[in-house]
Order: sequence, then structure tokens, then C-alpha cells
Amino acid sequence: MLSRRRFLTIAAAAASLPAPLRAQPLHQWRGVALGADASITLAHPRAEAIVARARAEIARLERIFSLHDPGSALVRLNRAGRLAAPPFELLECLSLASRVHAATGGRFDPTIQPLWAAHAEAHAAGKPPGPQVLAAALERTGWGAVGYGPEAVAFARPGMALSLNGIAQGYIADKVAGLLHAEGLTDILIDTGEHRALGGRPGGGDWPISLDDGQRLHRDAVHLRDRALASSAPHGITFDAAGRVSHILDPLNGRPAPAHWRLISVTAPQAGLADALSTAFCLMDEAAIATALDAFDGVALVHAQRV
Repeated sequence: MLSRRRFLTIAAAAASLPAPLRAQPLHQWRGVALGADASITLAHPRAEAIVARARAEIARLERIFSLHDPGSALVRLNRAGRLAAPPFELLECLSLASRVHAATGGRFDPTIQPLWAAHAEAHAAGKPPGPQVLAAALERTGWGAVGYGPEAVAFARPGMALSLNGIAQGYIADKVAGLLHAEGLTDILIDTGEHRALGGRPGGGDWPISLDDGQRLHRDAVHLRDRALASSAPHGITFDAAGRVSHILDPLNGRPAPAHWRLISVTAPQAGLADALSTAFCLMDEAAIATALDAFDGVALVHAQRV
């Protein structure tokens, strides 16, 4: 599956650092995490060793959440419909997904994968999925049919499958931040498709993050310090060549997100939470978004651009 972040360049404006940092050069690693462009930016005499530990953590978590690694925990769950003794990180991510599902009236639902597959297959053949195909896919979705606990994660109905692409990138950024924070490190910007600032910018100030909706770079940056930022652009990735059929699907009716929002950006204490909310908000109106925001402390809608 294509990552919903491949189209979206959210550039961290790390240039023009204060004079004290000129003695310690800024180090930036660039790579990929769950199919999205990723980076880690810091100024530290042991920057390469720090990045190596962070990369190892990303690789470990990809073995849990990847939809493309045949041995990942998620692929094994989707293949068998049940996963015994699931990793703690999978359970923690599912618990967060459940909270967001409830707060958004079901608009965030990781069981969307059968619907996504139906749309992808049909549009690859040049047409949208028909009513019967969508109905069959909807029968294999529904968060209430997912049971999870330390003993197992299991689906109540055959043919179900999860996609955690709308939350796992942010969750991975949080886990990397937690790893580095436990080592006493700070002033690091982690980008796994979603941004997580551990402290502020080296030498002083916040991390300024410029928002790009896929068509233009927005003038005003979002400034982060010990905070996370996630963005979703419903039509940044589409199923059709004309760019009209959004890759974000409504789990309540199986249809693509309507062409209302160009870009939604959310800040929160955790990147996983911001990630999931920004995805769901693409399917919601202003009133519903405001209600969902009230369910969480420290969460803010910082950018909502209509088409």
C-alpha cells in the first residue's frame, strides 16, 4: 500500500541556527520509515551513534507495523485473523486507535483495509468498485469486531484486515522520542512522516515546520517544542489518475473522502494521536472536529484548508 505521506513534503526549517550552534554542526539523517520519507535532526558530538540507535528502533517497530514485510506482526495477524501473544507496541497502538475511533464517531477505523483493497483493485481496472463489491468489503470492516489483549489480537469475522498507516508513523516517532528521552537527550526533531519534537531547536528556539499541501508551501510555519505535528491531505494521493478519488476512505459508508479539505494539520503531545486525528478529520465537518478535540487534552487544529 502506498503511504499517505509520500506526496506530502513537510519541511523542517532547520536553517539559520543561532551562533552557538556553529561550533557544533547540525546533523541530519534521511531515510524511510513505513514507506514515508523520514529524518532525524540534531546537533550532538555523538550524533551518528544516536541516529544509529534511533534507526534500529524504527526497524524494530517496522517489523511490527509493516504491511509489506511478510513476517511483520501486522501481516501475520491479517493473514491468519488471529495473533497470539502480540507485541506490547501493537496493543498500545490499538488502544490509542480505539480512543480515537470513539472520539471521532467511528471515522478513524483501522479495519479499513478491505475497503482500501477493493478501491485499489477496481480503480486499477479503470473504474470505481460497484455497490456489491463495496457492500462485501463493508461487511469485513468494523472496529467492534476486533478483540485485543495480552493473550491475542483476533478478528470476529473472516476476511478482516487492519491497516495502521493512519497512526503507526506517528506512533513510531513517539517511540523513538521516548527512547532518546530515556537516554537524557533533547533538542532533536524526529520525522517519520509525522513530526515529533524532543525539546526545541539546538541553540534555542522552537522547531519551525513548514506545511506543504502538495501544491504549495504555506508561508506560516508551525513551531514545535516537546510537541508533535501531523498533517493529512485527502487528495494528495488518489486512486484515479485524474486525482479526484481520495485515498482516505469513510469506514461508515466505504466512500472516499469528499473534496472539502485540502490540508488538515493537528498538533498534540503525541505524534500517534495527532496522526490518527488528522486522518479522521478529513472525513468530518467543523462541528464534529470541535467535538472530537474536546475529548483530548493538549490537542489543537492548527491548519484546516478548504478546497
